[in-house]
Amino acid sequence: MSIVEQIYKNVLKDIVPTINEISTINHVVNKLKILLEKRAREKDIQYTTMEPQGSTGIKQTQLRNDFDIDFFIGLNFNEFSPKYEGMSKNKRKKESKKDFLFLCNEWIIKALNTAEFNNPNLLYAEHPYVKVDYVSEEIDLKIDIVLYFDLELDYIKENGPITSVDRSPWHGRFVRDNLTDTQKNDVRLLKQFFKACHSYGDKSAVGKAGFIGYSAELLIYHYENLQNLFNNFKNLIRNPLDYYNRPIKEIRKKPHMRDDALIIIDPIDQNRNVAAAISERSYRYCNHKIQEFLKNPKEDMFKIAKIPEYIEPKNEVTARNNFYIIELKNLNHEIHYTISRDKLYSLGDSIKSNGEIEPSHAKRFGKIEFEMYFEDEIDEYNLAIYCSNPIISKSYLRKGPLLKEKSHAGKFMMKNPNYIKKDGYLWIETMRKFTEFVDFLKNIAMLKLPDNFEVSNISKSVNVTTSSGRKANYVLRNMVLPFIYERARFSHES
Repeated sequence: MSIVEQIYKNVLKDIVPTINEISTINHVVNKLKILLEKRAREKDIQYTTMEPQGSTGIKQTQLRNDFDIDFFIGLNFNEFSPKYEGMSKNKRKKESKKDFLFLCNEWIIKALNTAEFNNPNLLYAEHPYVKVDYVSEEIDLKIDIVLYFDLELDYIKENGPITSVDRSPWHGRFVRDNLTDTQKNDVRLLKQFFKACHSYGDKSAVGKAGFIGYSAELLIYHYENLQNLFNNFKNLIRNPLDYYNRPIKEIRKKPHMRDDALIIIDPIDQNRNVAAAISERSYRYCNHKIQEFLKNPKEDMFKIAKIPEYIEPKNEVTARNNFYIIELKNLNHEIHYTISRDKLYSLGDSIKSNGEIEPSHAKRFGKIEFEMYFEDEIDEYNLAIYCSNPIISKSYLRKGPLLKEKSHAGKFMMKNPNYIKKDGYLWIETMRKFTEFVDFLKNIAMLKLPDNFEVSNISKSVNVTTSSGRKANYVLRNMVLPFIYERARFSHES
């Protein structure tokens, strides 16, 4: 047995779910079925199937201590389609949402009236669903109960889904039917590695969102085993994985896939890129760690450690001027962390776009990069920011029209009598609103900060005040910036 094989074997001992865990999930699922079936009979509600989906359901790719259940209930679309006939897609979506809301309230929530199923809540995402806690002496787990239209696979492939979750059961069946038990263990190893890189799911520390379970399953499906995937991971950004074997040019012609960093086409829907939300930053950092593992394999690389706090080296006096931190406190617990995350990424994008370029399109504070890190359990959110040129001149030459464009040039000279002629253009010296980056930061935060946040600190990163802020600095400096400029070497080939 090779060193790598021994590492995989050792890691699997710690991450494969126990027989007791699987038995517990099955026990809870059976209890849930009994309650829902009973209420359906009482209210004469028709459904096609009930089964657990996701990694703890029919896929069986979950990690140890992952008890969360995604329980799906199929509805026959033909029973609803007459009332949707003639409706536009948007209108049909709104009407179907009303039907799902009614069933969530009158069927699912009212069925969960036992002591063990605690606090069923109706949640509104793109698709309404019910979240409930199962609490007993032995276990405490969370269950999402999701209604969907039970569509034939050929219908989805030809027409697409009716709701956003109609594909999910087919995802589960694809994984169940196409991955062996050995490959499912490779999926577990891959998930564990991504988590150890802090590049997994919607709480990914690196990038806006990391890899997801279905993407990990499809990577193993395409590359057949973990070692082959690791050997080819560095080429993933230029090699789309398409179940339908289309040329890359054809895929890149689709507007919604043109700018995606990674392409992993959904076998269930050829128009969907499973990797669309995966941040290029997550990929690049994971690629770095995979190349490191291939050169020097270590079992520790699969261990999930806390992100360290960045400590400013005493000899980095000059570099300190280039790093800044915005530390925030969330004041509204009703807002889901993904919404707050997305709003702060938008703020970061505004800082970058407005900070690099003046309103007149002249260069401003140089190159700006940022990363967001949050700990929603304690309501702390941070933007760590790099700025290459944080102090700039009080004025700059703003470019005007070409001298030979007589009409435009004449108007420019009338409006700006102190114009300058240079390189065939007219120019005018313009005073800047901000000359120090930190002042610009404070201003844009005041103007664009979401209402649910309160500013704790805006300063150079050396003056960070919180543990989570120091972790944000670590992520930016050690997990983002060293790899961010690699993208020039990996332009999309088409």
